Amino acid sequence: MVETVVEVENLYYSYNSHPVLRGINLEIRRGEIVAIMGENGAGKTTLIKHFNGLLKPKKGLVKVFGVDTRKVSVAELSRKVGLVFQNPDHQLFAETVEKEVEFALRNFGFKEEVIKRRVEWALNLMGLTKYRNRSPFTLSIGERKRLAIASVLSYDPELIIFDEPTAGQDFLQKERIAELLNLLRTQGKTVIIVTHDVEFVATRFERVIVMSQGRIIGDGSFRKILSNLEILKKARLLPPQIVKCAWLLSDIGIPRDIIYPEELVEKLEKILRR
Repeated sequence: MVETVVEVENLYYSYNSHPVLRGINLEIRRGEIVAIMGENGAGKTTLIKHFNGLLKPKKGLVKVFGVDTRKVSVAELSRKVGLVFQNPDHQLFAETVEKEVEFALRNFGFKEEVIKRRVEWALNLMGLTKYRNRSPFTLSIGERKRLAIASVLSYDPELIIFDEPTAGQDFLQKERIAELLNLLRTQGKTVIIVTHDVEFVATRFERVIVMSQGRIIGDGSFRKILSNLEILKKARLLPPQIVKCAWLLSDIGIPRDIIYPEELVEKLEKILRR
């Protein structure tokens, strides 16, 4: 039986009497790679902050690895749950890039030889080795985002949550993040990513959750969700370019749920050979 990593039941949360989450029900299992999407203010970031205990439910229940988050501290959850904030400056503070990546490892009591090995691995993975002696605050925003990712990956949490990791990244760095997702998938990690980047999500995620006005309005495979223009419109998300093409060509027999370019080419070739 596959372990449930995150369990959310009838979750409500408000800021200053303004409701942000309205009856969220959700289950995420070990090894899933999940994208959470939606317009600004949909409640995505508020939701994921419940997964590492930064926020506690006003009403309802959140369990992470079977533990009620109201009964444990952020520190207790953080060994298993790593959260990379949308703004890296909210979690960077060390004098150098290397010390930033070392911090959590030392805090969790790793041995010195393990710290050295994990720091080298994380810096190399995120393309930051040459900056190891630099102050984090001399890096570009994209580099600081990658440093925040490296500092979380270094201590090997079981659940890794990214808030808008591709924002501010160029194509090559997005590909680096895509490779990272593949690595985490092979390691059996559970990964949750909050993003607006539909082109990045297309074909890379087994499951996509769409939120709007504090509610989940779509939850399913990337093909099912990203080809559903009604759901995307409600969430103010633009569909992937390939989906737009499929819908425009649906009158000549192209299925509307095409996600891969290769699928579209194959269908067009069949139609042209008729």
